[in-house]
Order: sequence, then C-alpha cells, then structure tokens
Amino acid sequence: MAPSRRSAKAAAEPHASPAVRSNELTVVEKITKTAELAVPKEITAVAKGHAARPTLPTQAQFPLAVALSFVTAGIGYRMLGELTNNELAAVTEAQDTWGEVAVLAGWKVFELAVGWFGNLDSLDVATMNLLSHGPVFYLLSTFYNLRPTTAISALLVDIASVALPFYGLRPLSAVHTPSAKVPNRELTDIGLQIYTAALATGIYTVVIVLSLQFLLPRVLILYFSHLPTLVPAYTASYATLLPVTVAFGASASNFIFAPFATTGKAREDERIGQFDPASASLGETVWWNVWGYTAKTKVVIRRTAIIALVTGISTYLSCTMTIYGVEPTGAAVYAAVWVFAALFSGVGLGLVGGD
Repeated sequence: MAPSRRSAKAAAEPHASPAVRSNELTVVEKITKTAELAVPKEITAVAKGHAARPTLPTQAQFPLAVALSFVTAGIGYRMLGELTNNELAAVTEAQDTWGEVAVLAGWKVFELAVGWFGNLDSLDVATMNLLSHGPVFYLLSTFYNLRPTTAISALLVDIASVALPFYGLRPLSAVHTPSAKVPNRELTDIGLQIYTAALATGIYTVVIVLSLQFLLPRVLILYFSHLPTLVPAYTASYATLLPVTVAFGASASNFIFAPFATTGKAREDERIGQFDPASASLGETVWWNVWGYTAKTKVVIRRTAIIALVTGISTYLSCTMTIYGVEPTGAAVYAAVWVFAALFSGVGLGLVGGD
C-alpha cells in the first residue's frame, strides 16, 4: 500500500539536506548571541555558576579596605570587651597621645598596604596577621594571666578585620582555588601540606622553647617590669607549647610554601642560567649576587621577608605601646625570637620545595 502524501512528507523530513540544517544552525547561533548581548554580564556570570563581585574603581578599593578594616576591628573589640568584662583592657594600656594613636594606626595601614599591593588574597592576609599578631597575645595569655579564650578571640578579631575586607574586594588567588590550574598542583595536596606544616611547627617549637629556657627569662626580668609571673618560662616544654606552634606552623606553610611550590618557570630564569661572570659587567654582576634567583626562589624569599618584617615591627610596637612596663630593649629581643622562628621556617620550607 503506497503511503499518503502526509506520511511521505514526514518520512522525508529526517533526510533534510545539509544546506537546510546549516541555515537552521546559523539562525539559532544568531538568536543565542543576540540574547547574550541583551543579558547583563553579571547575570550571565551568575547563570554560569560564578558569583559576580562588585567592581569598584581601582583607586577606591584600597581606601575602602582600610576603612572596613578599622570599622570591623572597632566593632569586634567593643563586642569582645562587653563579653569578657574588659578583660583585655585590664592587662593592656590605652594610648595617651595622638602621636601613639597615629603610630599604631599608621602601622595597621602599612600592614594592609603590604597585603593589598603585594597581591595577597584574604587567606594570605589572614595567615600573615596570625603570624605577626600572635606573639603578643601569646605573651599576654602566658605571662599576664589573660585567659586563652580571650586572647584567641582578640586574635580572631584582628584576623577578621583584615581578611573580611580583602575577601569582599578581591577574589582568592589561583593557589587557593582548587579548580584553578597552576604548576605543580600536586605539591599542595593534603599529605604534603601536613608534612610542611609539621616542619614549620617543629621549627617554631624548637626556637620558642629554647628561647624560653635560655634567653627570655632574663630578658623578662630586666625589661618587663609589671610581669605577674615567670613560671611558664621555666616550665615550658615541647608538649605544652605545641598547641600554639601548630597554628604558627600551619600558617607559615600556607603563606610561604603553597605559593612558592606552585610557581612555574619564568623567562628571567633563562637569563639567570645563561649568566657568564667572565663577560658580565659590574652592574650585571652586582644584580646577580643580590637578586640572581629564579622566580620560584624569589617567591619564598619575598614571602619570608614579609613575615619577618611584619612580625618584628608588630610585636615590638604592641609590646612597647600596649603593655605596661615593657622597655624597648625587651620588646626588641622578644620580637627577634619570633622573627628568627619565621626566618628559619622560610629556609626550611624553601629547601623542601626547591627544584
């Protein structure tokens, strides 16, 4: 039985010519592109699963980060004071002059500038803040009878005051984004992270314990006049200090090792490999001796230097300007202990992740 005209037409549709199909696809593509142009980019990004961040003028972003940081710190410390009955204020002194206030405020702005113009993300500045502000809270909780919960809460306020503005204004770096492609991603897996954190923890533990046993007791007696007790210095051990140094070790590993290990080769690395001291000029030789390192090595040097700098200055200023009876010499020695711990950790992590 012959098919009807309608059934014959339906049977012929699946065998449409390539030219007809091509025209149909072209029309669909044009409609799709027109729709994409009509929809705002922010909505398109959200539809694709990427949260759109507000775009502000570049010149306004850092001042806004500074303002948000001061506001967050002010609110956080006010809440902490109400919840703890001003326990922190009882063991610290307020700034009496506008000069002292300006110094501390200026240093906070400098810390934020280091993070912002150093292209650090919120996790970077959080770990940097823990490493640089942690020593003074350890001092207060260990020797000034400040409750550990209050010290930890105050440290968290400091960390939040820098991390939250950065998180709102700047996306996480590729190193801290698991889905991003970076060189040597396998070097940041959980097993190696635990290993490098344990290494940095061990270095911090040894440096601090040895300092408490052989150096700091005399310094604390001579230059910390209102110190309530010295017993923790004489009873310090690796086990008792471990809960503190684990936090420092993990932070040092995150701040130094992760970006160092995931840095690939750069064009400048070839120039370094081709350096010939016999034919080089005086300027080239000086440059080679001062900064003739690979891009990867420069990362670990730069990040270790940042931690040493902010740890030393922050600890010194906090001791001399916020704690009763601390002389500059004592503050400098106490800060130097933590600076050495940071430097040795950077060297150790650099050896682990070296080429």
